[in-house]
Amino acid sequence: MANYFRLISSILHLLIALLLLLNDAVLCKTLKRDVKALNEIKASLGWRVVYAWVGDDPCGDGDLPAWSGVTCSPVSGSDYRVVTELEVYAVSIVGPFPLAVTNLMDLTRLDLHNNKLTGPIPSQIGRLKHLKILNLRWNKLQDSIPPEIGELKQLTHLYLSFNNFKGEIPKELANLPQLRYLQLHENRLIGRIPPELGTLTNLRHLDVGNNHLVGTIRELIRIEGCFPALRNLYLNNNYLTGGVPSQLSNLTNLEILYLSYNKMSGVIPFGVAHIPRLTYLYLDHNQFTGRIPDTFNKHPFLKEMYIEGNSFRPGVKPIGEHKVLELADSEFLV
Repeated sequence: MANYFRLISSILHLLIALLLLLNDAVLCKTLKRDVKALNEIKASLGWRVVYAWVGDDPCGDGDLPAWSGVTCSPVSGSDYRVVTELEVYAVSIVGPFPLAVTNLMDLTRLDLHNNKLTGPIPSQIGRLKHLKILNLRWNKLQDSIPPEIGELKQLTHLYLSFNNFKGEIPKELANLPQLRYLQLHENRLIGRIPPELGTLTNLRHLDVGNNHLVGTIRELIRIEGCFPALRNLYLNNNYLTGGVPSQLSNLTNLEILYLSYNKMSGVIPFGVAHIPRLTYLYLDHNQFTGRIPDTFNKHPFLKEMYIEGNSFRPGVKPIGEHKVLELADSEFLV
Protein backbone atom coordinates (compact mmCIF):
# COMPACT_ATOMS: atom_id res chain seq x y z
CA MET A 1 0.00 0.00 0.00
CA ALA A 2 2.85 2.32 0.89
CA ASN A 3 4.41 1.75 -2.53
CA TYR A 4 1.04 2.55 -4.14
CA PHE A 5 0.80 5.91 -2.35
CA ARG A 6 4.42 6.72 -3.27
CA LEU A 7 3.58 5.99 -6.90
CA ILE A 8 0.48 8.20 -6.76
CA SER A 9 2.50 10.95 -5.08
CA SER A 10 5.18 10.75 -7.77
CA ILE A 11 2.57 10.93 -10.51
CA LEU A 12 0.94 13.97 -8.85
CA HIS A 13 4.29 15.74 -8.58
CA LEU A 14 4.98 15.00 -12.23
CA LEU A 15 1.57 16.35 -13.25
CA ILE A 16 2.13 19.50 -11.20
CA ALA A 17 5.52 20.01 -12.84
CA LEU A 18 4.00 19.55 -16.27
CA LEU A 19 1.23 22.02 -15.47
CA LEU A 20 3.79 24.56 -14.31
CA LEU A 21 5.75 24.11 -17.52
CA LEU A 22 2.61 24.50 -19.59
CA ASN A 23 1.66 27.57 -17.58
CA ASP A 24 5.07 29.10 -18.27
CA ALA A 25 4.67 28.33 -21.94
CA VAL A 26 1.28 30.08 -21.98
CA LEU A 27 2.57 33.08 -20.05
CA CYS A 28 5.74 33.52 -22.06
CA LYS A 29 6.18 32.29 -25.57
CA THR A 30 9.14 34.53 -26.31
CA LEU A 31 12.42 32.68 -26.65
CA LYS A 32 14.13 32.68 -23.24
CA ARG A 33 17.34 34.05 -24.74
CA ASP A 34 15.46 37.14 -25.94
CA VAL A 35 13.53 37.55 -22.69
CA LYS A 36 16.79 37.52 -20.74
CA ALA A 37 18.40 40.02 -23.13
CA LEU A 38 15.46 42.41 -23.02
CA ASN A 39 15.29 42.31 -19.23
CA GLU A 40 18.99 43.16 -19.11
CA ILE A 41 18.37 46.01 -21.55
CA LYS A 42 15.41 47.12 -19.45
CA ALA A 43 17.62 47.27 -16.37
CA SER A 44 20.32 49.22 -18.19
CA LEU A 45 18.06 51.75 -19.93
CA GLY A 46 16.35 52.98 -16.79
CA TRP A 47 12.94 54.31 -15.91
CA ARG A 48 12.27 56.11 -19.19
CA VAL A 49 11.36 52.84 -20.91
CA VAL A 50 10.46 50.73 -17.89
CA TYR A 51 7.06 52.36 -17.59
CA ALA A 52 6.17 51.09 -21.07
CA TRP A 53 7.75 47.66 -20.65
CA VAL A 54 5.25 45.81 -18.46
CA GLY A 55 4.38 42.15 -18.21
CA ASP A 56 6.54 39.04 -18.25
CA ASP A 57 6.43 38.47 -21.99
CA PRO A 58 8.11 41.16 -24.12
CA CYS A 59 6.15 39.97 -27.16
CA GLY A 60 2.80 40.19 -25.35
CA ASP A 61 0.82 37.46 -23.65
CA GLY A 62 -2.70 38.02 -24.88
CA ASP A 63 -3.78 40.24 -22.02
CA LEU A 64 -0.89 42.67 -22.41
CA PRO A 65 0.55 44.04 -25.65
CA ALA A 66 4.16 43.67 -26.67
CA TRP A 67 6.61 46.01 -25.00
CA SER A 68 6.77 49.40 -26.63
CA GLY A 69 9.26 49.40 -29.50
CA VAL A 70 9.57 45.60 -29.54
CA THR A 71 8.45 43.68 -32.61
CA CYS A 72 8.41 39.90 -32.66
CA SER A 73 8.04 37.16 -35.25
CA PRO A 74 7.13 33.47 -34.87
CA VAL A 75 9.79 30.80 -35.11
CA SER A 76 9.03 28.42 -37.94
CA GLY A 77 7.94 25.01 -36.70
CA SER A 78 7.42 26.05 -33.07
CA ASP A 79 5.17 28.10 -30.79
CA TYR A 80 7.98 30.45 -29.83
CA ARG A 81 8.57 34.01 -30.95
CA VAL A 82 11.81 35.95 -31.37
CA VAL A 83 12.49 39.67 -31.26
CA THR A 84 13.12 40.99 -34.77
CA GLU A 85 12.93 44.78 -34.22
CA LEU A 86 13.95 47.03 -31.34
CA GLU A 87 13.11 50.74 -31.63
CA VAL A 88 13.74 52.83 -28.53
CA TYR A 89 14.52 56.35 -29.70
CA ALA A 90 14.13 59.96 -28.54
CA VAL A 91 13.65 59.05 -24.88
CA SER A 92 16.93 60.51 -23.56
CA ILE A 93 18.52 57.18 -22.67
CA VAL A 94 21.75 57.88 -20.82
CA GLY A 95 24.68 55.48 -20.50
CA PRO A 96 26.74 53.04 -22.54
CA PHE A 97 25.47 51.09 -25.49
CA PRO A 98 23.54 48.14 -23.94
CA LEU A 99 25.69 45.09 -24.64
CA ALA A 100 22.72 42.74 -24.18
CA VAL A 101 21.35 44.03 -27.49
CA THR A 102 23.93 41.84 -29.23
CA ASN A 103 22.20 38.75 -27.78
CA LEU A 104 19.04 39.48 -29.81
CA MET A 105 20.37 37.32 -32.61
CA ASP A 106 17.29 37.64 -34.86
CA LEU A 107 17.15 41.44 -34.99
CA THR A 108 16.56 42.93 -38.43
CA ARG A 109 16.14 46.53 -37.21
CA LEU A 110 17.90 48.28 -34.33
CA ASP A 111 16.96 51.91 -33.80
CA LEU A 112 18.30 53.74 -30.75
CA HIS A 113 18.70 57.14 -32.37
CA ASN A 114 18.31 60.52 -30.68
CA ASN A 115 19.32 59.44 -27.19
CA LYS A 116 22.40 60.07 -25.05
CA LEU A 117 24.27 56.80 -25.42
CA THR A 118 27.99 57.04 -24.74
CA GLY A 119 31.09 54.91 -25.14
CA PRO A 120 31.87 52.61 -28.06
CA ILE A 121 29.71 50.34 -30.17
CA PRO A 122 30.77 46.89 -28.90
CA SER A 123 32.57 44.61 -31.31
CA GLN A 124 29.87 42.00 -30.57
CA ILE A 125 27.58 43.97 -32.89
CA GLY A 126 28.94 41.64 -35.58
CA ARG A 127 26.81 38.84 -34.10
CA LEU A 128 23.58 40.34 -35.45
CA LYS A 129 23.78 38.59 -38.80
CA HIS A 130 20.17 39.35 -39.77
CA LEU A 131 20.38 43.08 -39.16
CA LYS A 132 19.21 45.25 -42.06
CA ILE A 133 18.84 48.67 -40.42
CA LEU A 134 21.19 50.06 -37.77
CA ASN A 135 20.29 53.58 -36.66
CA LEU A 136 22.40 55.07 -33.86
CA ARG A 137 22.58 58.69 -35.03
CA TRP A 138 22.18 61.64 -32.66
CA ASN A 139 23.88 60.06 -29.66
CA LYS A 140 27.23 60.63 -27.95
CA LEU A 141 28.92 57.43 -29.03
CA GLN A 142 32.70 57.49 -29.08
CA ASP A 143 35.87 55.67 -30.15
CA SER A 144 36.31 54.04 -33.54
CA ILE A 145 33.59 52.56 -35.71
CA PRO A 146 34.02 48.81 -35.14
CA PRO A 147 35.12 46.92 -38.25
CA GLU A 148 32.83 44.09 -37.13
CA ILE A 149 29.94 46.05 -38.66
CA GLY A 150 31.37 44.74 -41.92
CA GLU A 151 30.16 41.28 -40.89
CA LEU A 152 26.49 42.32 -41.12
CA LYS A 153 25.99 41.08 -44.66
CA GLN A 154 22.25 41.89 -44.74
CA LEU A 155 22.70 45.54 -43.73
CA THR A 156 21.01 48.04 -46.06
CA HIS A 157 20.92 51.20 -43.88
CA LEU A 158 23.74 52.37 -41.59
CA TYR A 159 23.23 55.64 -39.71
CA LEU A 160 26.03 56.70 -37.36
CA SER A 161 25.91 60.47 -37.90
CA PHE A 162 25.93 63.12 -35.16
CA ASN A 163 28.13 61.23 -32.71
CA ASN A 164 31.74 61.54 -31.55
CA PHE A 165 33.33 58.72 -33.54
CA LYS A 166 37.01 59.14 -34.27
CA GLY A 167 39.64 57.24 -36.21
CA GLU A 168 39.33 56.18 -39.82
CA ILE A 169 36.33 54.89 -41.72
CA PRO A 170 36.81 51.11 -41.63
CA LYS A 171 37.32 49.65 -45.10
CA GLU A 172 35.38 46.61 -43.85
CA LEU A 173 32.19 48.57 -44.58
CA ALA A 174 32.88 47.65 -48.20
CA ASN A 175 31.98 44.06 -47.22
CA LEU A 176 28.27 44.98 -47.00
CA PRO A 177 26.88 43.98 -50.40
CA GLN A 178 23.31 45.15 -49.65
CA LEU A 179 24.23 48.57 -48.24
CA ARG A 180 22.17 51.39 -49.76
CA TYR A 181 22.49 54.29 -47.30
CA LEU A 182 25.63 55.20 -45.35
CA GLN A 183 25.53 58.26 -43.11
CA LEU A 184 28.67 59.12 -41.15
CA HIS A 185 28.48 62.92 -41.08
CA GLU A 186 29.07 65.11 -38.04
CA ASN A 187 31.73 63.00 -36.33
CA ARG A 188 35.49 63.31 -35.84
CA LEU A 189 36.61 60.86 -38.47
CA ILE A 190 40.08 61.26 -39.98
CA GLY A 191 42.11 59.84 -42.82
CA ARG A 192 40.96 59.03 -46.34
CA ILE A 193 37.61 57.72 -47.46
CA PRO A 194 38.18 54.07 -48.40
CA PRO A 195 37.93 53.75 -52.20
CA GLU A 196 36.71 50.19 -51.56
CA LEU A 197 33.31 51.72 -50.79
CA GLY A 198 33.02 52.23 -54.55
CA THR A 199 32.56 48.48 -54.97
CA LEU A 200 29.20 48.64 -53.18
CA THR A 201 26.90 48.13 -56.13
CA ASN A 202 23.73 49.09 -54.23
CA LEU A 203 25.03 52.20 -52.45
CA ARG A 204 22.78 55.17 -53.23
CA HIS A 205 23.66 57.67 -50.52
CA LEU A 206 27.09 58.38 -49.04
CA ASP A 207 27.40 61.20 -46.50
CA VAL A 208 30.75 61.75 -44.76
CA GLY A 209 30.40 65.52 -44.39
CA ASN A 210 31.54 67.50 -41.36
CA ASN A 211 34.49 65.35 -40.38
CA HIS A 212 38.28 65.75 -40.63
CA LEU A 213 38.82 63.69 -43.75
CA VAL A 214 41.64 64.26 -46.22
CA GLY A 215 42.58 63.05 -49.69
CA THR A 216 41.15 63.66 -53.15
CA ILE A 217 38.10 62.67 -55.14
CA ARG A 218 40.41 61.10 -57.69
CA GLU A 219 41.58 58.64 -55.02
CA LEU A 220 38.01 57.92 -53.99
CA ILE A 221 36.81 56.97 -57.48
CA ARG A 222 39.95 55.26 -58.71
CA ILE A 223 38.35 51.80 -58.97
CA GLU A 224 36.93 51.24 -62.45
CA GLY A 225 33.14 51.10 -62.50
CA CYS A 226 32.88 52.40 -58.94
CA PHE A 227 29.69 53.67 -57.27
CA PRO A 228 27.36 52.46 -60.05
CA ALA A 229 24.15 53.27 -58.13
CA LEU A 230 25.29 56.36 -56.20
CA ARG A 231 22.81 59.25 -56.25
CA ASN A 232 23.94 61.47 -53.37
CA LEU A 233 27.57 62.21 -52.50
CA TYR A 234 28.17 64.48 -49.51
CA LEU A 235 31.84 65.33 -48.93
CA ASN A 236 31.35 68.83 -47.52
CA ASN A 237 33.17 70.40 -44.57
CA ASN A 238 36.33 68.31 -44.64
CA TYR A 239 39.94 68.88 -45.72
CA LEU A 240 39.80 67.40 -49.21
CA THR A 241 42.31 68.73 -51.73
CA GLY A 242 42.93 68.36 -55.44
CA GLY A 243 40.46 69.03 -58.20
CA VAL A 244 37.21 67.67 -59.54
CA PRO A 245 38.34 64.84 -61.86
CA SER A 246 36.66 64.43 -65.23
CA GLN A 247 36.12 60.74 -64.34
CA LEU A 248 33.39 61.91 -61.99
CA SER A 249 31.13 62.04 -65.03
CA ASN A 250 31.18 58.22 -64.98
CA LEU A 251 28.88 58.34 -61.95
CA THR A 252 25.88 58.60 -64.24
CA ASN A 253 23.24 58.25 -61.49
CA LEU A 254 24.62 61.13 -59.42
CA GLU A 255 22.01 63.72 -58.42
CA ILE A 256 23.66 65.57 -55.51
CA LEU A 257 27.35 66.49 -55.37
CA TYR A 258 28.15 68.43 -52.21
CA LEU A 259 31.76 69.65 -52.02
CA SER A 260 31.34 72.83 -49.97
CA TYR A 261 33.97 73.96 -47.46
CA ASN A 262 36.99 71.93 -48.47
CA LYS A 263 40.41 72.90 -49.84
CA MET A 264 39.83 71.80 -53.40
CA SER A 265 41.28 73.69 -56.36
CA GLY A 266 41.60 73.70 -60.14
CA VAL A 267 39.01 74.16 -62.86
CA ILE A 268 35.64 72.44 -63.14
CA PRO A 269 35.86 69.94 -66.02
CA PHE A 270 33.42 70.12 -68.90
CA GLY A 271 32.34 66.50 -68.40
CA VAL A 272 30.69 67.14 -65.03
CA ALA A 273 28.00 69.13 -66.86
CA HIS A 274 27.06 65.91 -68.66
CA ILE A 275 26.17 63.89 -65.58
CA PRO A 276 22.62 63.25 -66.80
CA ARG A 277 20.69 63.50 -63.51
CA LEU A 278 22.76 66.10 -61.69
CA THR A 279 20.34 68.28 -59.73
CA TYR A 280 22.38 69.95 -56.95
CA LEU A 281 26.02 70.99 -57.33
CA TYR A 282 27.66 72.68 -54.35
CA LEU A 283 31.18 73.97 -55.00
CA ASP A 284 31.24 76.90 -52.58
CA HIS A 285 34.10 77.83 -50.27
CA ASN A 286 36.95 76.05 -51.96
CA GLN A 287 39.81 77.34 -54.14
CA PHE A 288 38.40 76.65 -57.60
CA THR A 289 39.48 78.85 -60.51
CA GLY A 290 38.70 79.42 -64.18
CA ARG A 291 35.26 79.49 -65.73
CA ILE A 292 32.34 77.17 -65.32
CA PRO A 293 31.27 75.70 -68.66
CA ASP A 294 28.14 77.29 -70.13
CA THR A 295 26.74 73.79 -70.48
CA PHE A 296 25.71 73.89 -66.82
CA ASN A 297 23.19 76.63 -67.62
CA LYS A 298 21.55 74.35 -70.18
CA HIS A 299 21.43 71.24 -67.98
CA PRO A 300 17.85 69.89 -67.95
CA PHE A 301 17.84 68.89 -64.27
CA LEU A 302 20.28 71.24 -62.51
CA LYS A 303 18.32 73.29 -59.97
CA GLU A 304 21.12 74.67 -57.84
CA MET A 305 24.80 75.40 -58.41
CA TYR A 306 26.40 77.31 -55.57
CA ILE A 307 29.87 78.76 -56.21
CA GLU A 308 30.52 81.44 -53.59
CA GLY A 309 33.93 81.66 -51.92
CA ASN A 310 36.11 80.58 -54.85
CA SER A 311 38.32 82.34 -57.40
CA PHE A 312 36.23 81.88 -60.51
CA ARG A 313 36.57 84.45 -63.28
CA PRO A 314 34.13 87.36 -63.25
CA GLY A 315 30.84 86.64 -64.90
CA VAL A 316 30.31 83.20 -63.42
CA LYS A 317 26.86 83.09 -61.91
CA PRO A 318 25.26 80.61 -59.55
CA ILE A 319 22.14 78.70 -60.49
CA GLY A 320 19.11 78.67 -58.25
CA GLU A 321 18.87 79.77 -54.65
CA HIS A 322 21.24 78.23 -52.13
CA LYS A 323 19.84 76.30 -49.19
CA VAL A 324 21.20 73.65 -46.86
CA LEU A 325 20.48 70.23 -48.28
CA GLU A 326 18.71 68.07 -45.72
CA LEU A 327 16.79 65.01 -46.78
CA ALA A 328 13.89 63.76 -44.66
CA ASP A 329 14.04 60.48 -42.77
CA SER A 330 11.20 59.18 -44.93
CA GLU A 331 13.59 59.19 -47.89
CA PHE A 332 15.91 56.74 -46.15
CA LEU A 333 14.04 54.64 -43.59
CA VAL A 334 12.35 52.26 -45.98
